[in-house]
Amino acid sequence: QVELVESGGGLVQPGGSLRLSCAASGSFFRINAMGWYRQAPGEQRELVATIISSGSTNYTDSVKGRFTISRDNAKKMVYLQMNSLKPEDTGVYYCNANIQLRSWTTAYDYWGQGTQVTISS
Repeated sequence: QVELVESGGGLVQPGGSLRLSCAASGSFFRINAMGWYRQAPGEQRELVATIISSGSTNYTDSVKGRFTISRDNAKKMVYLQMNSLKPEDTGVYYCNANIQLRSWTTAYDYWGQGTQVTISS
């Protein structure tokens, strides 16, 4: 069974920083892309950033230059460093991983339970 567990959310003032972490556990063959999504109240879940196994990254325009996604393949973890935070960054942040359970099976997306990030003075 695959599990993704996020940590690092909280309440910070505008301009502050937070670092989110996500650990993947369980028995599987390979993790392909990993990423972070967020969902603000009353809004749809949106992509924040993704990173593939080679380290290539992709960001939504609103966080470029402020957020940095990284991963540690050996530890099966993905991180999101968030700087210069704004109130509009508020939401529940979800970890996502595209995981192949066995070498002969299709990869599927797995999700964490989410961690709350609130930016407010």
